[in-house]
Amino acid sequence: MATLCRPAIAVPEHVVTLDETLDLARSLHAGHPQLGLALRLIENTGVRTRHLVQPIERTLTHPGFTARNAVYEREARRRVPEVVERALLHAELGAREVDLIIYVSCTGFMMPSLTAWLINTLGFRPDTRQLPVAQLGCAAGGAAVSRAHDFCRAYPGANVLIVSCEFCSLCYQPTDLGVGSLLSNGLFGDAVAAVVMRGRGGTGVQVERNGSHLVPDTEDWISYGVKDTGFHFQLDKRVPGTMEMLAPALRGLAGDHGWDASGLGFYIVHAGGPRILDDLCRFLGLEPAAFRHSRATLTERGNIASAVVFDALARLFAEGGVPDGTPGLIAGFGPGITAEMALGSWVGEPAGSGVRRPRAISTSDISLVHPSAPRRFPAGTTITE
Repeated sequence: MATLCRPAIAVPEHVVTLDETLDLARSLHAGHPQLGLALRLIENTGVRTRHLVQPIERTLTHPGFTARNAVYEREARRRVPEVVERALLHAELGAREVDLIIYVSCTGFMMPSLTAWLINTLGFRPDTRQLPVAQLGCAAGGAAVSRAHDFCRAYPGANVLIVSCEFCSLCYQPTDLGVGSLLSNGLFGDAVAAVVMRGRGGTGVQVERNGSHLVPDTEDWISYGVKDTGFHFQLDKRVPGTMEMLAPALRGLAGDHGWDASGLGFYIVHAGGPRILDDLCRFLGLEPAAFRHSRATLTERGNIASAVVFDALARLFAEGGVPDGTPGLIAGFGPGITAEMALGSWVGEPAGSGVRRPRAISTSDISLVHPSAPRRFPAGTTITE
């Protein structure tokens, strides 16, 4: 079975705190009739810090969609390579051993996808398959895991690299004054993540089953209005209550696999907001600690869209993982309303191996990185192993 290895995460160097967010909302929207409600909603998100790809002063300006998308392309090329390198090291693979790259992002647009640039720049084989995923929003992290699993089942022994690049701050729209928009201004953050699914070997989550569920007639609950000024995030007030509709799908997938969704050993789920996690606890009969990794991501980095599940999984690794054979769930939630889910069991180091270090990978012998590729993160970037 295919194994999802340890993710690599990086967040940008520009930080905005909750207090700064609230002060900005008060100064920018002093006359807003629902400012008090918006401030309470932002405080209740539990988000304490977020990382932004640009300084806050520049983030709050809108130079036009063309200029913003240019920032997206430039910063993606600047920040993704090092994260990819670390993910490959965690998986003990070289670039030429990767058979498929899945690139997920809903905060900018490139054609050809960044996958083409990665293949040309980082030493991947020319026949590496490409799968860009652009329109699943926050659910795309879970979907990428499932599609990687499908690929490894179709091509036993194949390896898949997943890359998530989310610069949510580039979607800030100063003229959107609905309460949902004001809330999103205090909820979303920026991050880059990469993770490898190995077709054979590896340490992490050995994926056994995946599934998807769409809640009928909820297409307009989370959406983008695509306008001359770019992507306008639209959030329906009913979204926080969606776990009542999606929890049965989680139970159903686990039940089909012979597992009890309330009795798993780890849960890596999308942290769209605190109520999402609170409701999942209630509907699945779990203690709040079950979602501690997702809550930590939300608190320290905000909603980082498709990267949330990878950041939360990295925290599980940092905690030391769980005993071999422990069953768990990975799930992303997003527009549709959609749940993208995967079930798997933890696979640790082989017995008697002790603590295994990632082997050194030489650029001269397996061409991990093109000589012209950037070798350093931007100053101040926070790196999560």
